[in-house]
Amino acid sequence: MKVFVMIPTYNERENIQDLIHDIFSITDPQTDSEKGLEIVVVDDNSPDGTAQLVKDMSMKDSRIHLILRKNEKGRGTAGIRGILYALEKGADYVVEMDSDYSHHPVYIPDMLREIQKYDVVIGSRRVHGGGESGRNIIRKLITLFANFYIRVVMGIHVKDCTSGYRAFRRGVLQSLNLNTMISVGPSIVEEILYACHLRGYRIKEIPIIFEDRKKGKSTKDLRQYLDTMIKVMKFRLSMKKDVQ
Repeated sequence: MKVFVMIPTYNERENIQDLIHDIFSITDPQTDSEKGLEIVVVDDNSPDGTAQLVKDMSMKDSRIHLILRKNEKGRGTAGIRGILYALEKGADYVVEMDSDYSHHPVYIPDMLREIQKYDVVIGSRRVHGGGESGRNIIRKLITLFANFYIRVVMGIHVKDCTSGYRAFRRGVLQSLNLNTMISVGPSIVEEILYACHLRGYRIKEIPIIFEDRKKGKSTKDLRQYLDTMIKVMKFRLSMKKDVQ
């Protein structure tokens, strides 16, 4: 199977090189996933030189791909761009993850095993065996409330709706009309999740330990959380009509 790991970046020079090395160091005898694994980094013209570092790595390893976006910014549009690129390159499965080690690559083999039985696999903090470390109580409470709100509004049973660490089958992504999605920022996570839910795809959560970043600075703030809450209501009102 051909697997693409899609990683959006902005000012992640301190993390991206080690992360790429760690992803490629993963071995999984059951699926031999490492043999067909490639990485696409979508960088929004980071001032710290993230893109140049990835470009230098890609010159030495053809499994590493770089998309440099000079005139666009946003986790949502970057994620869509990376997913579409992976599909164009023939990916059978796409794993999306953050670049700051909050999503540790050690869980990728587990995700790829489960994606053989399910349509979408989510790395979840909210199922048995999952959790998080390094985050203050305020951020934990915000995440708890966000998940409660999203589950109620969208009517879904996923426990960790805000997790951006996920694996998808090719056919799932092809069915979602990704080019028509409205999220520019982090709400793309919930928009794609809701689209999968409405289409009846089988969604599996596996436990992960979410670790707050140790290097660099987070780009997500309270304003983006509030924007996601508003967008979730928009998804609920508009997307269900489209699917029906």
